Amino acid sequence: MNALVKCFVAVGIALMAGCTVVPGSYHSPTPGWFLDEDEISEGEPLPDVVEVHAIGTAILNQSRREALSTPVPEELKIEPDVYEYLVGPGDVLQITVWGHPELTIPAGSLRSSAESGNWIHSDGTIFYPYVGTVNVEGMRVTEIRDLVTQRLSKYIENPQVDVSVAAFRNKKVYITGEVESPGLYPITNVPTRLIDAIAEAGGISTSADWTNVVLTREGKDYRLSLREIYQNGSKEQNILLRADDVLNINPVTDSKVFVLGEVGSAASLDMTRNGLTLAEALAQNGGFNQQESDASGVFVFRKAPEEADHGIDIYQLNAKDAAALVLADSFHLRERDIVYVTAAPLVKWNRVLRLLVPSMTTLLLGVRTEEILSE
Repeated sequence: MNALVKCFVAVGIALMAGCTVVPGSYHSPTPGWFLDEDEISEGEPLPDVVEVHAIGTAILNQSRREALSTPVPEELKIEPDVYEYLVGPGDVLQITVWGHPELTIPAGSLRSSAESGNWIHSDGTIFYPYVGTVNVEGMRVTEIRDLVTQRLSKYIENPQVDVSVAAFRNKKVYITGEVESPGLYPITNVPTRLIDAIAEAGGISTSADWTNVVLTREGKDYRLSLREIYQNGSKEQNILLRADDVLNINPVTDSKVFVLGEVGSAASLDMTRNGLTLAEALAQNGGFNQQESDASGVFVFRKAPEEADHGIDIYQLNAKDAAALVLADSFHLRERDIVYVTAAPLVKWNRVLRLLVPSMTTLLLGVRTEEILSE
């Protein structure tokens, strides 16, 4: 029986030496994870899909530059040299011939210009006295004025004609999501940019994610940031909108990060309107578990950009140095980031003991009972 006890002790020592078989939620300190230069030549390397970075001033400066220079696709930057509104079906024109009130339908006290004007029909035409039926779809108001003037000159000497759009109803943008008044908004003869459209909709709500505005144009989605416009003065983000553009402002609750491992409480966190730093995420989840965590093993797992030659970026913070917490407060998390705090080596051994103690206790108590009985 004593030989059996010795066997159990030997197994315990073997398990103590081998951490890779220890159950629990932790990552093995293989080379690259902890960026220990003394261990780089040992063990198996990380797969090519992973790239590891230490959270330091260089990473923070790089992240800050990336945040200040979110690229805007070239196709969104294309704008006409001169902006001019082209009329279409549904628009209402107001045509005035000065000195000839009989040719101008008066608005009157009970009728607005939109009600009394010349409606552009679905086929793109309007009718006007002495001018007849003309197709004006896709024309500028100055071109329509010249056309009406030319035809009226056959009947009126030197006619003075003015043409304006009384109601813009042909071209619209669609605004949905976290704004005060979602709906359809017309594009007018005044250029409509991103912040103009948001202002027309009453501004964003308190639950809006202003870093994640989705523009859908011709079936393709683009992501824009109101934060860069308001806080950093980015003119590129304030794009010129076109007819049938759809703007969707997502709620901030749709953007989450996940905090796992040896923390006070593993959970998913909602990103705030101004983002979330690594220090804030750890603090909200109770911080490190002082008895069980390894402060040198704080990791952020992030999906790499599509153009990268790897799939996952891993950022490591060595929080054993209290000064590193300042870096944590400057490291901004992104949507769907995973924060992971590893377990301390002693904790891994304690988990082994939890498995061995019941069996060893039973065995030792049984041996002790036999010894007592033999006496």
